[in-house]
Amino acid sequence: MLYFLGQLGEAFAAFNVFRYITFRTAGAVITALFFVFLFGPGMIAMLRLKQGRGQPIREDGPAGHLLTKKGTPTMGGLMILSGAVFSTLLWANLANGYVWVVLFVTIGFGAIGFYDDYLKVKRMSHAGFGGKQRLLLEALIGCIAAFAMSQLSSGGYGTSLLFPFVKDLALNLGYFYILFGGFVVVAAGNSVNLTDGLDGLAIVPVMVAAACFALIAYLVGSVTFSDYLLLNYVPGTAELSVVCGALIGAGLGFLWFNAPPAQIFMGDTGSLALGGALGSIAIATKHEIVLAIIGGLFVLETVSVIVQVASFRLTGKRVFRMAPIHHHFEHLGWTESQVVIRFWIISFVLALIGLSSLKLR
Repeated sequence: MLYFLGQLGEAFAAFNVFRYITFRTAGAVITALFFVFLFGPGMIAMLRLKQGRGQPIREDGPAGHLLTKKGTPTMGGLMILSGAVFSTLLWANLANGYVWVVLFVTIGFGAIGFYDDYLKVKRMSHAGFGGKQRLLLEALIGCIAAFAMSQLSSGGYGTSLLFPFVKDLALNLGYFYILFGGFVVVAAGNSVNLTDGLDGLAIVPVMVAAACFALIAYLVGSVTFSDYLLLNYVPGTAELSVVCGALIGAGLGFLWFNAPPAQIFMGDTGSLALGGALGSIAIATKHEIVLAIIGGLFVLETVSVIVQVASFRLTGKRVFRMAPIHHHFEHLGWTESQVVIRFWIISFVLALIGLSSLKLR
């Protein structure tokens, strides 16, 4: 919305700053941060009043969780979503199609997560939205987004899969790219969802990934930088830096309340929405594989669950003491803060590896 003030720059030079993506990205971070600070306490109070006993805690999980986390309200993702969406609408160029597709995925996945959280709280059970129905809705949203992204792309890469660390290597998937893109969005959303199990564990790696993709979107959407770095040029994607900035700001605000001991959990409302947003931004910038590197912590958490389930069904034995893997380390004697901080370190290292693909070709 404020982007259009840049049109006044011809008459008033001071308004030219609204044309700069870097300025509007910084504005999006600050706006989302203060939005969550301002409305967060009220949302927490309202959710605590509405939910009563809060989010149901797994009885088969670490014993300490039943004491320290019982009664904590969920659906804190509403704080993140409202702050990020408000900030994006305020600072982004609303004539940009990529912005609307990412918002579509973010809000759509957030709505699915909200319904899932609602059922869990209402039933006081982990049996929320049916798994097949949920995945079907997520896949529908993801495929629609992938199709829209392929139509918006005017750089010749609409249905192509590009490979990091290799110059000019692209695989045109044709119509199959719609399914592939849908898979990326669904996988990203659910992997963040699986990671969200400890106070602050998921939100910091999400912000790290969002910061990385803010840079990637800016470079890929610039003719000058993409040519210099030998990156694929995708016109219009630079505007997604503003969306990433809004996610970072809202995430920082949420972390203030989610820091241990958490006053609120993000729930599926937040984790699905944030993961879906990252997945859709990766599709837009044609960095789907890089997302798997930068978000390698989310991949690790997901793989641990897949391995655990497959092993138990095939052999009757468990590979980990508990899955996702962050609970395994708790059972080994790591404190919650040790698990969280060490996993944060892993996410930072993986982010650096992912960003190295921008130069190493």
